[in-house]
Amino acid sequence: MARVLLVLAASLVALAWPASCQRLPVLAPVTKDLATSLYTLPFHDGANLVLDIAGPLVWFTCQRGNLPAELPCKSPTCRLANAYPVPGCHAPGCGRHWHDDKTCTAYPYNPVTGACAAGNLVHTRFVANATDGRNPVSQVNVRAVAACAPRKLLASLPRGSTGVAGLAGSCLALPAQVASTQKVANKFLLCLPRGGANGDGVAIFGGGPLHFWVDPSDYTQSMDYTPLVAKQGSPAHYISVKSISMDNSRVPVSERALATGGVMLSTRVPHALLRRDVYRPFVDAFVKALAAQAAPGGPVARAVRPVAPFELCYDAQTLGNTRFGYWVPSVTLALDGGRGWRMPGVNSMVDVEPGTACLAFVEMKGVKAGDGRAPAVIVGGLQMENIVLEFDMEKKRLGMRTMPYYMQCSHFNFTRSA
Repeated sequence: MARVLLVLAASLVALAWPASCQRLPVLAPVTKDLATSLYTLPFHDGANLVLDIAGPLVWFTCQRGNLPAELPCKSPTCRLANAYPVPGCHAPGCGRHWHDDKTCTAYPYNPVTGACAAGNLVHTRFVANATDGRNPVSQVNVRAVAACAPRKLLASLPRGSTGVAGLAGSCLALPAQVASTQKVANKFLLCLPRGGANGDGVAIFGGGPLHFWVDPSDYTQSMDYTPLVAKQGSPAHYISVKSISMDNSRVPVSERALATGGVMLSTRVPHALLRRDVYRPFVDAFVKALAAQAAPGGPVARAVRPVAPFELCYDAQTLGNTRFGYWVPSVTLALDGGRGWRMPGVNSMVDVEPGTACLAFVEMKGVKAGDGRAPAVIVGGLQMENIVLEFDMEKKRLGMRTMPYYMQCSHFNFTRSA
C-alpha cells in the first residue's frame, strides 16, 4: 500500500510541476504596425521590440538612473556582441585598456535607417509565456543580454516601440538566448500577421508543436525544408534559390545570378527587393504572364499611374479576385531541396490607394547589376505573411508551410489554458 501511495504521490508531483520546469518553448504575440509595416513583440514592462530576423542583437532604450547590470569588456559575451561590425560603426567594443574596462560597449543599429550608436551591454529579462503549442501555459522570465541605446535610434520605428529584437543566427540574437537560458532548441517558429483587424501573429522560441484553434493539426508537421545558407560576415538568414518562375514560365535569370549575393529573408523591408539584373527580367516576365492569362473576350488588367516605390500598378477592379488574393501570375522560388515557395496574389500584390494595386517587388536602389555585395533578392515581410516558418539554427534549415485560404496567423489561441 505504501508503494502505491508513493507512486501516486510522484505522479501528482509530476502533474503539478511548473510548466517552466518542463522546458517548454516560449511564446510571444506578433503585431504588425500598419504605419510602418514592421512587426513587434512585447518584451517587458510595456516595452515593444521590433522584429529584425537579420539582426544579431537585442537592444532597447534604457532609462537613466535605472540601468541594468552591465557586462565587463573582457567577457566572452562582449566579444560575441561585437562579432558582426556594423558599417559606419568602426569603434571597437573595448577601449585601449580593455583589461581594466568594466563596461562592454556594443553597437546597436536601426534596421530601417541604418543608423547606429554606442551603448553599454547589460543584463535584462524577456517576459513571456511558456506554451504547449496550443495555449500560453505559464509566465516565464527569460534572462537575456541586450545593448542600451539612445532614443534617437528609434527614428522610423513604430510608435511605442523601444528597441529591436534581433532574430538572426548569432549567439546573442533572441532565439539563441532563449535556447541557452530555457534549455530549449535553438529554433523559432514565426507566423507573421497581415495586421489591422486580422489580429496578432505568433512567434514560438524553442520549436513546436504549433496548433491553431480552427485547425487541430500540428503545423510543424509536413513542412517543406530548404537549407539555411551562411554568408560570410553576416548573421542574416539566407536561402539558395535555383530559379524564379511566373506561373509555369521561368524568368530568364540564371542560377549563378541568384547565387551571387544570395537570397536573404528580412522583416525590415515591407516588400521584396530585387537587384537590377534580377528585377528587370522579373517585371518583364510578370507583364507577359499577366497578359497571357486574360481569357479571350474577358477583362484585361489595366495599368495605371505607378505609385512610388512600385513600378507596376493596376486598376484593382480589372484584376480578378480569388481566395488567395488578386488573380495574377503566381511567383515561385525554386528552392534547394526541390521544393518551391509559391507566392500568390495575396503575397505579391499590395493595395496602395483606393482602387489601385501594385506588384510588391521593388528594384534595389544604389546597387549595380551583378554586385555580389548585395543580395540578389531580399524577401520582405509581405511575402512571408500567413506562412508558418521554422528557422532551425541547429539543423541549419528553414521549414515552411503555407496556411489554407481560410486560416490566418491570428488564429492562435492566446487565452491561458486551465
